[in-house]
Amino acid sequence: MRIVLVGPPGAGKGTQAAFLAKNLAIPHISTGDLFRANISQQTGLGKLAKSYMDKGELVPDEVTIAMAKDRMEQPDAENGFLLDGFPRNVSQAEALDEMLSTEGMKLDAVLDLEVPEDEVVRRIAGRRICRNDSAHVFHVSYKAPKQEGVCDVCGGELYQRDDDSEDTVRTRLEVYHTQTEPIIDYYKAQGLVVTIPALGKVEDVTARSMEALAREDA
Repeated sequence: MRIVLVGPPGAGKGTQAAFLAKNLAIPHISTGDLFRANISQQTGLGKLAKSYMDKGELVPDEVTIAMAKDRMEQPDAENGFLLDGFPRNVSQAEALDEMLSTEGMKLDAVLDLEVPEDEVVRRIAGRRICRNDSAHVFHVSYKAPKQEGVCDVCGGELYQRDDDSEDTVRTRLEVYHTQTEPIIDYYKAQGLVVTIPALGKVEDVTARSMEALAREDA
């Protein structure tokens, strides 16, 4: 299956993508991973992307599209893939359609993880990270440390990242609404969108998604 996963920041896309890709035996293609891999391997596209990032500029769509195209042409993606973070806007969605059409392929489904905005803010703004080890992550509501501000694992100080503040989260949501959300209407016109309520346990959201995909594939 060829799937696009969309949803606001904090919807759990990365977590769901990993589970779904494993269940479907297809690669999880994340825009963030693509950028990190190309930059660390110093590919031509990676160097080009870094030149924009170093100047604090947005990486042009054509660079992102070229990275995604290169990854989707790898042997492990022959039977399908799950895209996470791409396409990010309608121009990228149109480019993806053109890429697939050229190869005689098309998307099978677009999974839209639906989470209320207040819940998104609660999820992200409540995160606290250990200064000693960023892998130690807590949450003021869902996974509170035994002692406020102190990591249960190593005793390090817990802090809130700047990009996790409520104001920043709401700015990120506004960017999502203006830039990425329009692709949902774009794909709805093609009859591809399946809306998945993304509240509740991770495994429950995965089960809903798998059931929806089974119906789409039937």
